[in-house]
Amino acid sequence: MGELSLVTIIIIAINVLVSYKGFQDRDFFNKYRFNIADIKRGDKYQIFTSGFLHVDSSHLLVNMITLFFFANVVIYALGSIIFLIIYVGSLLLGNLLSYYFHKNDPHYTAVGASGAVMGILYSAILLNPDMTILFFFFIPMPAYVFGIGYLFYTIYGMKRRSDNIGHDAHFGGATGGYLLTLAFAPYLFEAHFLMTLLLAVPIIILFILQRMGKI
Repeated sequence: MGELSLVTIIIIAINVLVSYKGFQDRDFFNKYRFNIADIKRGDKYQIFTSGFLHVDSSHLLVNMITLFFFANVVIYALGSIIFLIIYVGSLLLGNLLSYYFHKNDPHYTAVGASGAVMGILYSAILLNPDMTILFFFFIPMPAYVFGIGYLFYTIYGMKRRSDNIGHDAHFGGATGGYLLTLAFAPYLFEAHFLMTLLLAVPIIILFILQRMGKI
């Protein structure tokens, strides 16, 4: 984990400031959240800005703690600039996937950095698949087991659509983290070939299910 890097501090600070502004100002929150009807009317900036808003303090805290634990794995391996590209790219891909799956629901709204954070988490797992993750902060498990298992859970959540969790954004963010990390670190195909294939399995399955009309 080590010390927080400057880029991580800046990202956390922006999330905290924008989120707390949204907590106190409902008009601000509604203007910059992700909303299908608004985006179709031309407010496409929401695909980006919604990634810095959160529903409440606990939602914000969970995302920032996760970022805190995994940011340095990516920064140390790839550098701050590429880390930032992966963060923003995962945010955008997560929200674009949400738009794809909910484009016919004008009332669908979402906020949160979860897509971006999942991109960083999945990137960290790809870069260091042998590290251990504490599931629920006390159950140790291999990082790759957590990553693959979480994406299968996300597919299940996308199929059910019975909760208020943005599973689409989580999945899109993780996919963004996976693809961008491999684009910037193609050596991983050789260094962690089997793990690279295993981590792609949920992504391939989602694509197949979507093509079959099962999701």
